[in-house]
Amino acid sequence: MNKLLALLVTAFFAASSFAQAAAPAAAASAAKVEKKEAKAEAKAEKKEAKAEKKAVKAEAKAEKKEVKADAKAEKKTAKAEKKEEAKK
Repeated sequence: MNKLLALLVTAFFAASSFAQAAAPAAAASAAKVEKKEAKAEAKAEKKEAKAEKKAVKAEAKAEKKEVKADAKAEKKTAKAEKKEEAKK
């Protein structure tokens, strides 16, 4: 009987300590999940900002190229007009 009583008391203490240790672990897991989600969200925002920056840069490059082509065309037209006036 004494052995049975000792076993029950030991089992009770083991069960109570196990139940207490599980609660903080669950809270820690929830914190880890939130941290991972925040990190993933920040990464997605950074990627989106990078893509937007790249698009703006490409647009600026295309605009610069267009301005350069217009300037070249104007220069060619002016040269042709000057040549035409010289013939007269």
